[in-house]
Amino acid sequence: MSNKNRTVYRRSNGDWVNKRDDSDRASSVHTTQKDAETTAKEMTKNQGGGEVTVKGENGRIRSKDTVKPGKDPNPPKDKEH
Repeated sequence: MSNKNRTVYRRSNGDWVNKRDDSDRASSVHTTQKDAETTAKEMTKNQGGGEVTVKGENGRIRSKDTVKPGKDPNPPKDKEH
């Protein structure tokens, strides 16, 4: 079973990357974090759901969101969305 989770992070050159966690290469590269996050969520939804992790400019996790039809691993604690 492959990992459908994705991470959005910033490269040192300033580009924002949407990358599937089990991949070596970026799925897409964007100029804004919002564009990268939107694309990551769309791709995750199309692949059957999963978790999207968004990191800030400093590399720390800003948010995690379960994209349906994926199952939220912590439904009662996830108050963000």
